[in-house]
Amino acid sequence: MNLQDTFGSLVFNDAVMRQRLPKETYRALHRTIAEGKSLNPQVASVVANTMKDWAIEKGATHYTHWFQPMTGITAEKHDSFLSPIEGGGAIMEFSGKELVRGEPDASSFPSGGLRATFEARGYTAWDPTSYAFIKDGTLCIPTAFCSWGGQALDKKTPLLRSNEALNRQVKRILRLLGHPDVKKVTATVGPEQEYFLIDRDLYSKRKDLIFTGRTLFGARPPKGQELDDHYFGNLKPRVAAFMREVDEELWKLGVSAKTEHNEVAPCQHELAPIFTTSNIATDHNQLTMEIMKRVAAKHGFACLLHEKPFAGVNGSGKHNNWSMSTDTGLNLLEPGETPAENAQFLLFLVAVIKAVDLHQDLLRISVASAGNDHRLGGNEAPPAIISMFLGDELQAILDAIEHHSAYIAGEKMDMNIGVTTLPRIPKDTTDRNRTSPFAFTGNKFEFRSPGASMSIAEANVVINTIVADVLMGFADQLEAAVDIRATVEQLVVDTITNHKRIIFNGNNYAEEWKKEAQERGLLNLPSTPDALPYLITDENVALFERQRVYTRQELHSRYDVQLENYCKVISIEAHTMLDIVNKEIIPAISAYSGNVARDGADKRRLLPDVEPVYEQKLLRRLTGLINEIGAHNEALHEAIQALDDLPADPLAQARHCRDCVFKRMQELRALADEAESIVDEKLWPFPGYGELLTTK
Repeated sequence: MNLQDTFGSLVFNDAVMRQRLPKETYRALHRTIAEGKSLNPQVASVVANTMKDWAIEKGATHYTHWFQPMTGITAEKHDSFLSPIEGGGAIMEFSGKELVRGEPDASSFPSGGLRATFEARGYTAWDPTSYAFIKDGTLCIPTAFCSWGGQALDKKTPLLRSNEALNRQVKRILRLLGHPDVKKVTATVGPEQEYFLIDRDLYSKRKDLIFTGRTLFGARPPKGQELDDHYFGNLKPRVAAFMREVDEELWKLGVSAKTEHNEVAPCQHELAPIFTTSNIATDHNQLTMEIMKRVAAKHGFACLLHEKPFAGVNGSGKHNNWSMSTDTGLNLLEPGETPAENAQFLLFLVAVIKAVDLHQDLLRISVASAGNDHRLGGNEAPPAIISMFLGDELQAILDAIEHHSAYIAGEKMDMNIGVTTLPRIPKDTTDRNRTSPFAFTGNKFEFRSPGASMSIAEANVVINTIVADVLMGFADQLEAAVDIRATVEQLVVDTITNHKRIIFNGNNYAEEWKKEAQERGLLNLPSTPDALPYLITDENVALFERQRVYTRQELHSRYDVQLENYCKVISIEAHTMLDIVNKEIIPAISAYSGNVARDGADKRRLLPDVEPVYEQKLLRRLTGLINEIGAHNEALHEAIQALDDLPADPLAQARHCRDCVFKRMQELRALADEAESIVDEKLWPFPGYGELLTTK
């Protein structure tokens, strides 16, 4: 395979457009992509015709507006290029109008009350900043999705708005710092995707994995990840073949899959791409998850993207590496080589620090889900308490700036910002902190809290918006300043002084940190129902409206959608547990109890002078387990039914799911797992952890 010819071969990218479009059309489209200029309908028509011809040459017969509703996955409605003509023939057509706008039925997508069920009209609008591509013989056109009234019904629209908000405010700052040539600033993202691969035949024997994506039952195996022998270990042939095909499929779609390796837990792996804009990175990550699942099936695997598919071993996250870059090639979180660059870097650095401190709640909300609640705070994931890691050297520099003291790095240097004696701030001078939710890693921040199955859109909407809002305040002060350099220095000092509580370079897993975080006034929001009410506070509504990212109505809709989804996930899990217990686990325990009883009776008959003590003890425990499981099964059923008696308040229902339904699920699981450790494995109705996590 010629990688250079393969990469992007199914993408209508800039190189294809430059080659195929008329020069004036290409320049007009490029202005739309690079500068956000509106697109002339005539230009759209030329682009559509050229795109159609290219797609047909690549074997496409259909097109679709590819969008990302609030379900967390992508959606598409396919239409063929075929149009009948008089005489019984047909031609292949695709108009500018069809490219720019589609009209899918929006009635069955989550809207959180933005529209009534009978109001079915919705619109998809072409996003020219993300290239069209061909998948399964269909031309896929990345689009935004909105209601008839213009409200965002998707994840892309708020992301695009947040990108524009960040672009506006960063350019204001850069103009004041001597960069009038910068026309566009983008958030750049590289999401690391973790996942599990298990044998598909075993997967098909577990209802819990099929219906919920995670194991609702499972006794711990004799060996898990204790020896750390899987991490970066040698790839097994089937896994290597899977990874190779995933790479090839992603490369065709222009996804720059770069790094892949075994992760810590058995059967767990990771794929990481090269950085790109947050919008394209979000699209690419959705494609990555889809391609991994599809290719896994071809290789006899099931690809699990749930945040915690197996209890007792590490879960899966999606580390969101975020920075800001200009169209002139500047990474604004790169420390730089000169004093002026350092001053600029420090200003943007403290803006992020202030944003994270002021808006811990929103960052926590951006990663809130029933699945991720299992993972946050485990040994593989940062806790629900949001904090930042900067590293010892950068921390020492900020301390010196705050106290107007000398920074010692080989020799003493004056720390006044912008003067020639300011030391160079080097990259990667400290170790990584894998326990930190929001860690500086040389020239970017790594947000480690997003879950593996999530769209990265939510996290990046929040990061872009909160940083833009802080920079708006900075820009207001700098534009009114008489002395820019002195004002920059004061902004840096004041921000460090007022927001340093969010910086913690230690072990985020330690119990002592929880106490210290509370003393610092940091939020601890361990569950989704704890976090989501903060989304619709007056302060947060005002923030998103000020930056033109969400309206009050859109925020309330997302609040309702997320709470409803939380309840649905737990309800599905609970009903699945009941089904498995009633139809599989209790019959298995009963069958084994019968065997034990018969064995005891046989021994008493053959050896009347020997009492079958072990069988009696085992039978007593098995009988007790069946009784306990039956009682807890009824308690779980009652907890589910109690949902119907609650008021139509999504928060009250979510809290009931967390406090009652999920609690009963955990109690029932503990009993079933104990039974699994006792019952003959030949009678146990589904594969256990030992088999699931070792088969390749």
